[in-house]
Amino acid sequence: MMPFRPYLALALAALFAPYAHAGEVRAAVAANFAAPMQRIAAEFEKDTRHKAIMAFGATGAFQTQIANGAPFDVLVAADEATPARLEALQLSVPGTRLTYATGRLVVWSSRPGVVDGQGRVLSEGRFSHLAIASPKLAPYGAAAMEAIANLKLGRSLQPKLVQGANIAQAYQFVATGNAELGFVALSQVWHDGRLIGGSGWIVPASFHAPIRQDAMLLAPGAANPAARALMDYLKSRKAVDIIRSYGYER
Repeated sequence: MMPFRPYLALALAALFAPYAHAGEVRAAVAANFAAPMQRIAAEFEKDTRHKAIMAFGATGAFQTQIANGAPFDVLVAADEATPARLEALQLSVPGTRLTYATGRLVVWSSRPGVVDGQGRVLSEGRFSHLAIASPKLAPYGAAAMEAIANLKLGRSLQPKLVQGANIAQAYQFVATGNAELGFVALSQVWHDGRLIGGSGWIVPASFHAPIRQDAMLLAPGAANPAARALMDYLKSRKAVDIIRSYGYER
């Protein structure tokens, strides 16, 4: 039998080094970013062998959970204000906050031909229910209310509003037909340069404050290499391409 050569042992160690320390990262992810984050997490696992364990929900709700000790390693938020507040409370790792995307808002119906290309459907009022996310909990809900105010339609639309706890629930109201249309995240209905169903009007960015979405490393993830790896991965070319394919700006 040939002796096991030391250089072969070193070569094998180098080959399997990226897999030896694979770990898990617990990420709180804004509901609007669910679809792209699932794709990013799959690529992240293939490339690093780290696994992202994700919870999806309203950014405002995550803020409360994190402040009360929820053991998330990373927050992928739907705004920039919530990470800034958590940073001020010293609940994150200093210097790790970054803007990973800027979101867009769309008025959407699950049925073709309902929403016109100029958004006149909102002023014409031939619908009973308009879904939005909770303005108190979800940045996309706050942006929707700002857009409604800028359109000077607050009085006429207020009785028609149906609020979801987060943007995912607002989308479900429209997708299931419980609301004829709604303000949802473009990323929920857009992929590779086109609507993936129904009809929609992309709300001009000037109608509301920019929806800058920040991610940050939280205090429980400070010593977790997988958490730091996920933060780095969000800046990678592969992740950026996925983010843009869902209609986000970078």
